[in-house]
Amino acid sequence: MEKKKIITRRKAIITGLTSIGGLFLAGCSKPLPPTYGNILRMGDNLTYVAHRALLPGQSLAKEYNYRDISSFPATGTTNPASFNEDYSRLQKNAFADWALPIEGSVSRPGSYSLADLQKFPSHTHITRHTCEEGWTAIGQWTGVPLSTILQSVGILPSARFINFYAYDGYIDSIDLLDAFHPQTMLAYGMNGRDLPVAHGAPVRVRVENQIGYKSMKYLQRIVVTDEFVDPGDSGWAWYTGI
Repeated sequence: MEKKKIITRRKAIITGLTSIGGLFLAGCSKPLPPTYGNILRMGDNLTYVAHRALLPGQSLAKEYNYRDISSFPATGTTNPASFNEDYSRLQKNAFADWALPIEGSVSRPGSYSLADLQKFPSHTHITRHTCEEGWTAIGQWTGVPLSTILQSVGILPSARFINFYAYDGYIDSIDLLDAFHPQTMLAYGMNGRDLPVAHGAPVRVRVENQIGYKSMKYLQRIVVTDEFVDPGDSGWAWYTGI
């Protein structure tokens, strides 16, 4: 059984790396982001090319000790319960009825409750959150590696992007190299406690090698796609590696 898990993970990682190859343009020696050609996102090109060309795909963000944990503001956060009836109902019931659908280019679409996610082997790390507004904070995150969930649903060889949809209306995505990064997780715990509403309860994404806003809060569903889905009006760069 253990051997089967190792093979499955290896195949999944190979799939991710192969998909990244699809981001190369003919005759070009460096990868380009899917936003290539968008004048408003020219910064994506420089950051993406530099990171993909110069840094190992699985290089880790620095991890800290428990004594390094700092105060952690939740600036700019609006509780979706104030405008989303579904989220309001879930929050009132302590998210007992919450479930995360994972669909799209997968062989086994499924829906995972908070209890389901907590049955998978958990991972905990302490990292620095770098906010686009200029401040930083260090926090401890506990959850299930996103790679574990993607293996569970069986992403197809054609898959290239993981798209996240949130209860506050936010939409974003990452490529498979970041999705299978060992520190990328679906976090349901913060600093030894359940994830607070202000920080994205019941589950948020943690993408430790990108700027803070890529670690999307209030997860509602995940869709795996073969093609890049651009929300278009987010106003933010798509790739913000640090």
